[in-house]
Amino acid sequence: MSGQIVVTRAELGTSKIVGRHLDRMAIVYVRQSTLQQIEHHRESTQVQYALAERVCLLGWPRPKVVVIDDDLGRSGASTEGRLGFQRLVAEVGLGHVGLVMGFEVSRLARSCRDWYQLLEICALSGTLIADSDGIYDPTLYNDRLLLGLKGTMSEAELHIMRARLDHGRWHKASRGDLGFAVPRGYLRRPSGEVTVDPDERVRDMIDRVFEVFERRRSVHGVLRYLVAHNMDLPDRQRAGVNKGELAWRPPHRGAVINVLTNPIYAGAYVYGRRLADRPGVPARPSPSRNAADWKILIKDRVPAYISWEKFEENQRQLRANQAKHGGTPRGGPSLLAGLLVCGRCGYRMATCYRTNGYDLRYQCSRGNVSRGARYCQSVSGAAVDTIVASLILQALQPSAIEVSLAMAEDLELERSRERRQRALKLEQAAYEVERFERQFNAVEPENRLVARTLEKRWEAALAEHDRLAAENTREDSRTSPALSADEREAVRRLAEDIPALWQAPTTTATERKQIARLMLERVVLSVAGGSENTSIECTWAGGHTTRHSFIRPVRWTSQLARNAELKERIAELAAAGLRPPAIARQLSAEHWLSANGTLFTEAKIRPMMARMGYPSRSLAVSREVEREPDEMTVTELAPALDLPVGTLYSWIRKEWLPARRVNASFRDIFLIRKSDAEKLAAKRRRVARQSQKWTAPAP
Repeated sequence: MSGQIVVTRAELGTSKIVGRHLDRMAIVYVRQSTLQQIEHHRESTQVQYALAERVCLLGWPRPKVVVIDDDLGRSGASTEGRLGFQRLVAEVGLGHVGLVMGFEVSRLARSCRDWYQLLEICALSGTLIADSDGIYDPTLYNDRLLLGLKGTMSEAELHIMRARLDHGRWHKASRGDLGFAVPRGYLRRPSGEVTVDPDERVRDMIDRVFEVFERRRSVHGVLRYLVAHNMDLPDRQRAGVNKGELAWRPPHRGAVINVLTNPIYAGAYVYGRRLADRPGVPARPSPSRNAADWKILIKDRVPAYISWEKFEENQRQLRANQAKHGGTPRGGPSLLAGLLVCGRCGYRMATCYRTNGYDLRYQCSRGNVSRGARYCQSVSGAAVDTIVASLILQALQPSAIEVSLAMAEDLELERSRERRQRALKLEQAAYEVERFERQFNAVEPENRLVARTLEKRWEAALAEHDRLAAENTREDSRTSPALSADEREAVRRLAEDIPALWQAPTTTATERKQIARLMLERVVLSVAGGSENTSIECTWAGGHTTRHSFIRPVRWTSQLARNAELKERIAELAAAGLRPPAIARQLSAEHWLSANGTLFTEAKIRPMMARMGYPSRSLAVSREVEREPDEMTVTELAPALDLPVGTLYSWIRKEWLPARRVNASFRDIFLIRKSDAEKLAAKRRRVARQSQKWTAPAP
C-alpha cells in the first residue's frame, strides 16, 4: 500500500530507545521545499506523513506523536520563515522531545549552521534523531559523526543542484535563447522567436515615445506630452484568462522609463542586468543602465525600434538629467546655469537667486564649501546673460531661413503624426464595435443573460466610437496637416526676427536655456582682480572658441580699475577751485562712470571727496557743538572708516548704530561714538569677506 513503511527488527529492538525517551513526545517533521512540489510530488508528502506510524511501531503511543507540517512550501536553506522548525528546536531545548523523526536529513535542514545547532541541542537534552536509514544518538561519537556528514552532504547537494541550474541558464542565455517576458511593443511566438507587435498602432506609439524624447530630452517631458495629447500606452496581459490581450492604459513615469532604458528596443538581447550577487544589493534591485555591468549582451538579436547608437545617446541624456548641472534645464531665469565655469579655479559656478528670484548672481563657491577658503568670483547674472544672449542671437541670425524651414517642417510633421494617432485609435474603436456586433449576433436568442451582457458591451463600444469620431472631426476642423500660406508667412517672420522671438513673453526661460545648451558647450568667466573688467571665453558646439570682454557692475567706486586715476582727477578739479556740482559735470563730460555704470552726480561726488579728506559745510557747523572726546560727525567718520556717508546714515536710520542728535546753527547733526562705528564696520567687513547675507545686528 502506498505510504506504508516497513520497520526492520533492528529498529524495533534497538537499545538506543529507553524509557526516558518513551516518556517524552516524538515529533515527525514534514517539509516540502516549494508549493509546486506539494502539488506535483504528493507521494513524497504522503511518505513523510506515514512516518508517524513508524514512530508508533517504535514504542510511542499515538497521542504522544506530534506531526509538525507548518513548513510545507518552505525552503530548508535557512530558518527564516520556518515556524515549524523553530517550534521543533524550542520543544527539544525544553526537554519535551524524546525522538525527532524526518524522512531524511535534508528535510530537517539544508544549512550546516541550523543542522549542527539542532544536533547540539539534541545532545544536551538527550533526544534521539531518526530517518529512513536508522536511529541515531547525538551523544555517541559515531552517530554524531555520521549525522554531521549527512548534514554536510545535504547542504552541498543544494549548492550542486543550484550550480547546475545556474550554469544551464547562463549557457542558454549566452546563445540568446533563454526566454523572458518581453516589454510592450514586442511579442514572443510559440516557437520562442521575438517579433515586434503586429498591431500598427502599438508600433506607432512606441516610435512616438522615442521621437518625443529626442525633442524634449527628459522623461517628464515625454510624460507631459502624452498626457496633454490624450495618448495611452499599449500593454499585453501577462496572465489570467485574457493573457496576451492588448490593453491601452494611461501613461505613467515608470512605463516611459522602461521604454527608454530597455536595450531590447535597440535590437539587443541582454541578460544579467540585475546585480543581485553584489554585497549590500537588495534581492531584486533595479536593472543596471550601465552596459559594462551586463553579463550578456548580443546586439542585432531581435527587431529594433531604434539604432544602438541612438540608444546609447538616450542613456547619456538620462544620466545627464540626474546630475545637478547637466541634462535638461531646470527652473529659474538664469541662462547659463550649468554652463558657466570659473576662469580662476576651473570649478563650475553656482547659480544664486536673491530677493525672491529677482537678483541673479553667478558665484564660484566650491573652494569655500570644500576647504573653507574665500569665495573665488562673483558676478551679476544679468550682465553675463545679456552679453551671452547677444552672442547667441548673432550666431543664429545667418541661419534664419533654415530655421524657418525646419520649424515649418516640424509643425507639419507633428500635425500629421497626431492625425495618424487619432485615425488609428478610431480604427481600433470601429473594430471593437464590429467584434461585439458579431458576438451579439452569434448568441442564441434564448440565452437572454448573455445577450444582455453582449448588448451592453456593444453599446459601450458604439459610444466610445462616436466620442472618438466627434473628437477626430473637431481636431481636424481646427487644424490641417499642411500649413497654410498665412501660417508659413508667420513662421518666416518669426524666424527672421530672432531677437523679438527671443524676448517674446511666450518664450520661456527653459526654452532659452535649451537653445543655449544646444549652441554652447561651456562659458569660462574671468574677472580682472575685483574690478569691473570681465572677460568670457565661449566654447561653441563643434569646438570653436571665441573671447569677449565687457564691463560688469560693481558695488563700490574703489573697485573700479581706474579708481586711482579718478581720485587724481577729482583732486585736480578741487585744486582748481571747483565745487562738487561742477566736478560732477566735468567728470560726466569726460565720460567717467561710477561703480554702477552711470554718470557721476553731486550726491556721488560729495562722499568721495569727504573720504579723500576735503572739508565740507558740515565740518564748520560741527565745530560749534560740544561733544565727547570719542564722538565724531558722520562726515568726519566716513573717511576715517573708509565708508560712504550714505551707509552711516542708513545704519543710523535702521537703529543699528547709536547716534546723538544735536542742533548746530542752521540744522541738526548726528554725533556718533567712533568705537561703536568701528565695531559695526568690522563686523560688516568680516561678513562681506565670507560673502554672507548682511543682516541687522541684535539690539
